[in-house]
Amino acid sequence: MEGSRLLCLLLAFSGLLCVVLAAETPFMVVHKKVSLSKGKPDVERVAVSINLYNRGSTTAYDVSLIDDSWPSDTFSLVSGNTSFTWDKLDVGASVSHTFVLESKVKGLFYGRPALVKYRVAAKSVLQEAHSTPIPPLDILAERAPEKKYEWPSMDQSRPSLQSWGGLYTYWYPHPNLVILNQARKGGRPFVHLCYLVILRVQIRLDYVLRPFSGRSALCC
Repeated sequence: MEGSRLLCLLLAFSGLLCVVLAAETPFMVVHKKVSLSKGKPDVERVAVSINLYNRGSTTAYDVSLIDDSWPSDTFSLVSGNTSFTWDKLDVGASVSHTFVLESKVKGLFYGRPALVKYRVAAKSVLQEAHSTPIPPLDILAERAPEKKYEWPSMDQSRPSLQSWGGLYTYWYPHPNLVILNQARKGGRPFVHLCYLVILRVQIRLDYVLRPFSGRSALCC
């Protein structure tokens, strides 16, 4: 009975010790991102960006980045390096590394995650972390050009003004004069006044829209 109890305490202590040791180590998060662009018709430019984050509770030392998943018979290095080193990466800190490649080989390319190695202060053994994967790269694929919005010129916008003027003449025809006379004869001065104001505004708008609509809004 005492032996089993001692075994349970030992297992619990071992588990707690593992949790404490895991909490006091660097935790590296590595994001890898690739973008494609065509500088020339037969050349695909590949821009690689890798970001490292230390999400652990201690500093990581002797941090090294290696991204050797680009074969030399397919890609040529234009700027930067596919590997880099940092002396340390503090808790909560982040660093980034970029390089650019070019390829003249058409087809799908399946890259691998980048490899990051680092040391913990209390240990001399190298730890490893891998970056996020990247989707397959369709090198030298035919892509539709991006459509850019262009603001219409004054000549292109003028038909819309003419259409608006035509809509105005449709909704405010000359029969308003008939309604005005009926309101005046019927002994309704308030209605007569309202229609008189509407008619005056209509005449003013017709004068303003005459150059655009090409026709008069009031046909007497």
